[in-house]
Amino acid sequence: KAGEKQAWKWESNADGSYTIEECEKAERGTAITLHLKDAFCGKEAEQDFTDNYELERLVKKYSDYVRYPIKMDFTFEETPKDKDGKEIEGADKIKKVETRTLNSMQPLWTKNKSEIKKEEYNEFFKHQFHEWEDPMEVFHTKAEGTVEYTALLAIPAHAPFNLYQTDYEPGLQLYSRHVFIMDKCKDLLPDYLRFMKGLVDSPDLSLNISRELLQQSRELKAIGRALEKNILKTLSRKLKNDREWYEKFWNEYGKSLKIGIYNSIYSGSDTVDKLKDLILFLSSKEGKLVTLKEYVERMPESQKKIYYATAKDKETIEQLPQMETLRDKGIEVLYLLDPVDEFAIETIHQYEEKPFHSISRGDLGLDDAESQEVKKETEEIQKDNSDLMKDIKEALGDKVEDVKVSSRLKSSAVCLVADEAGPSLAMEQAFSQMKNPMFKAQRILEINPHHELFSCLKEIHEAGKDSQDFKDYCDLLYTQALLIEGILPENPVDFANKVAKLMAK
Repeated sequence: KAGEKQAWKWESNADGSYTIEECEKAERGTAITLHLKDAFCGKEAEQDFTDNYELERLVKKYSDYVRYPIKMDFTFEETPKDKDGKEIEGADKIKKVETRTLNSMQPLWTKNKSEIKKEEYNEFFKHQFHEWEDPMEVFHTKAEGTVEYTALLAIPAHAPFNLYQTDYEPGLQLYSRHVFIMDKCKDLLPDYLRFMKGLVDSPDLSLNISRELLQQSRELKAIGRALEKNILKTLSRKLKNDREWYEKFWNEYGKSLKIGIYNSIYSGSDTVDKLKDLILFLSSKEGKLVTLKEYVERMPESQKKIYYATAKDKETIEQLPQMETLRDKGIEVLYLLDPVDEFAIETIHQYEEKPFHSISRGDLGLDDAESQEVKKETEEIQKDNSDLMKDIKEALGDKVEDVKVSSRLKSSAVCLVADEAGPSLAMEQAFSQMKNPMFKAQRILEINPHHELFSCLKEIHEAGKDSQDFKDYCDLLYTQALLIEGILPENPVDFANKVAKLMAK
């Protein structure tokens, strides 16, 4: 107490125990004395915690925003100088002590945005979040009213390599009145914005708040909703006014938004409505990225569906036999090159009342006069060759759900499509890679009736449906369709032997 010399001394050897005893202290206040072992301050130590500049670095890193000055005496030697400011030759160096304030005390985010230069934002994020490059975009927000807070967020220039892996920890830093209270707070932003980095400072948050209380905090939820709305609004504006910037962002983080759409089927949120206008897909039209809105706006009136194709790359899709008819009719097709793309599309289901339709799934549903004529002709050929289709199906067994005469093929002999009611072939492959074989596509083999192979197949069938040649032809056709879809046959050796046998004839 003031005016008294009585004090208390707390002492510990860092072994889990301590002692408290009375003592005398000349001055009011608290003094903390830390005795470091030789191993921590000797020449062989990796870090010398008695070094002034090491202490300065630590204070700058952990206590830069404490509102009170943290001061330290720096002792250094200096050569005396004459009245003109020149060093005096031969004079002995003298020791000087200079008191320096180590912390800035005023956090960058508390300053007015008009006072902060872009370079300051960039340096802050590189220092605070250990980034090597300037951020792609910075969000500096201050809010007052029901909930008061300041947020300083950024989109890093590049996505971390483990962004979509379980060991990646998303989340923002939390401060209360400039005092750091939590790192990696996951409850502020939805998971599809997991790439965001930054901090939130709010006087409405308790310094002793726990993760359990955070999940129930109304203030935190209100802050999170406001931040999400601000980020999405900025992305929408960038998409409209700065396409080059947005496509760069999309190439880095587009997968996060698509995963967010797919995950909405579990969260039951309105994420689809928030994100459907922000997603991009590569298009068959000029090979550029397009939004769903842009696709629908240039659809001809006769087109009732949004067509898409799935594959590992653009070149594979362009070589698919299912593309022939659509390409000839000038119908735009979206290229889905990421496994999550089709799941996101299926979750959206339709855009502006236009349903999505895979070119490798069910009937294409083209309503123009030419397509209707081709469809009618195909139905007649199917009827005339019903026995052939039935026997091919019997030869293939449970490998296929059905065998049909195709109305979508032009130059290719065969293709494999999935039934419209079940998962697609691409979905089946994705589930298979996730070690989940439960979801199987109902495979339909479609054969081009105008291909020369069809006539050959009819002749072999007429010679005997139980012949080994007919069975081999059916299996080769099916395997060929699998390879076109990028699916390896179950027995590559058997396939190779059948091809060799056919070549020998």
